[in-house]
Amino acid sequence: MTGTDLQALKEWFHDYAMTFYSDREEDQKNIELKIEHTHNVCSDITRIARSQGLSDGEIMLTETIALFHDIGRFRQYRKYRTFRDADSMNHGLLGSRTLIEEQVLKDLSEHEQEIILQTVRFHNAFAIPTVFHGDIVRYLRMIRDADKVDIFRVFTQYYETPKDRRASATAFGVPDSPEYSRTMLDCLFRKEVASYSQIRTENDFKLMKLTWIYDIHFNESIVMIQERDYL
Repeated sequence: MTGTDLQALKEWFHDYAMTFYSDREEDQKNIELKIEHTHNVCSDITRIARSQGLSDGEIMLTETIALFHDIGRFRQYRKYRTFRDADSMNHGLLGSRTLIEEQVLKDLSEHEQEIILQTVRFHNAFAIPTVFHGDIVRYLRMIRDADKVDIFRVFTQYYETPKDRRASATAFGVPDSPEYSRTMLDCLFRKEVASYSQIRTENDFKLMKLTWIYDIHFNESIVMIQERDYL
């Protein structure tokens, strides 16, 4: 993979994302949220990749994965007006389908295409599928880390923003009440990642996000989380 390849893919992403721009303020806010998230994940994943001593070509491949990891979000939001997969469809699967249908990766090698398609498809899985090994697992770990690091930022900002200015599609749609579920604390104490299906209140949602710290793979990811004071 070359710098020319990466630049062409960045231009495609920009043009594609612009087709989802809207005159409706609420819709535009949600689309811009995903574009900003994508750019941040690109930056974070390259930092992780450099910390691992990857080659220039491998670093560009990681950035491409980050560029497209949420490409399915645009079609998801247009159709369902939500970023919640349970109320719409799996955005990882939709993203890999979009890349195939649009023939976005046609100029890359088969090996590179396979890595990108599989990491986009499974970056949001509850756990990395055990059928994968080698390169795909390595790149999946990097995109899952970089994605989580910036999602911590997204929700920190979400809860610090006045309710009337929040990006609506970010909301999980559960009551903002004082209760929390014992199962969330149990997951934290057992050092396990909690499931979205266990969320009953916004407190549960916040505790669930905290359990993500137990699914971080690289020291550099931890350093970024500490630097930004997310926890």
